Amino acid sequence: MSRLKQLIDELCPNGVEYRTLGEIGTDFYRGVGITREQIKDKGTPCVRYGEIYTTYNVYFDKCVSYVNEQEIVNKKYFEYGDILFAITGERVEDIAKSCAYIGNEKCIAGGDIVVMKHIQNPKYIAYALETTNARIQKSKGKIKSKVVHSNVPAIKEIKIPLPPLEIQNEIVRLLDNFTELTAELTAELLKRKQQYEYYRDLLLNFDNDINISDKSSIKQLIKKFCSNGVEYKTLGEIADIVRGASPRPISKFITNEETGINWIKIGDVEQDNKFIIKTKEKITEEGAKKSRLVKPGDFLLSNSMSFGRPYISKIYGCIHDGWLLISNFEKSYVPDFLYYLLSSTCIQKMLNQRAVAGTVQNLNADIVKSIKIPLPPLEVQNKIVEILDRFNTLANDIICGLPAEIELQKKRYEYFRDLLLTFDDIETDNFISKQASKQAE
Repeated sequence: MSRLKQLIDELCPNGVEYRTLGEIGTDFYRGVGITREQIKDKGTPCVRYGEIYTTYNVYFDKCVSYVNEQEIVNKKYFEYGDILFAITGERVEDIAKSCAYIGNEKCIAGGDIVVMKHIQNPKYIAYALETTNARIQKSKGKIKSKVVHSNVPAIKEIKIPLPPLEIQNEIVRLLDNFTELTAELTAELLKRKQQYEYYRDLLLNFDNDINISDKSSIKQLIKKFCSNGVEYKTLGEIADIVRGASPRPISKFITNEETGINWIKIGDVEQDNKFIIKTKEKITEEGAKKSRLVKPGDFLLSNSMSFGRPYISKIYGCIHDGWLLISNFEKSYVPDFLYYLLSSTCIQKMLNQRAVAGTVQNLNADIVKSIKIPLPPLEVQNKIVEILDRFNTLANDIICGLPAEIELQKKRYEYFRDLLLTFDDIETDNFISKQASKQAE
């Protein structure tokens, strides 16, 4: 008999009670706005809501950002055990993503974060809030839009199973076994991606004198085609850059007809994807007249939330004002070279620094037009693309097993997490818990 089944039989033989977070939590409150300019290299640790999506997983013990707390008005703190919810996001299915803080410092919660205090096992609460059932509850009633919002009342209504602490602790132990292996695999994948990004940035830096074989061959081409060095121009000089547009109210123009035009949204593409190949929704021809048309080969740049990330469209479609359209650059740039260039650390950092300050960071067409980028001859561009494509293929050959293994481990974790945290029918649950715990052990 497994330890988990033993505990269930002993402590809750008739089933586990489900409670709302409003019943479980002892206090709920919102954080306060922290601007990008207020972030420091050291000081009081803090969390901004975007980091809950991009940086922190189910739980964390150290913050990546710091502030001078003297600059923060009406600051709100969180500490060990508290659950943090991001109540602003880009996608309905991700809204109210949560994580538990298990560190020892007193930290400041940024704006659009809800803090929940409680007296349960923080890891257990965090795991329970990641289940499929909890995510469905988080997104219930939310409307698809450029920016999605939740609130404290909606969070308080979320219901999760609440077994005794002994059972919570055992479930956490089993699920930690899954997450630790996934974390190790992910760390290795990240390390190899960083190696590739370093090499890419090196090849796209036309001001350095690092002498490596591929760089030397590029320098020979530069010497041949531009003996005075590589020219720099602003994006606005070599391409048309405009903001997207949205017909309002958008619901009036959404259609299921085959004649509809692809309605390209940020949620249609994964962050690591290069191309936009399909959309979930379409708009009418009348709606397209009030929007911005995109053709295959055009570049799209996200101008809010995950701003600055470039994508290449493979389809015809229309974009809303959460996108910037970059087109008519073909006389100056090889598309793949421009993609590598816009994805480079230098350009991404530049876009990041020039983004308009505010609660939701964003870019506009004028900012992007003003970015100065190198304009090497097409022969040099093609050579760099050839090298980076080869290196990328080589890197993928080396790591192709890792992403597949991580995805498999993730699916196994999600499957057993949902099984371990389902207590609807106690007889079924005893069987499920037994099977899941055997797999995890």
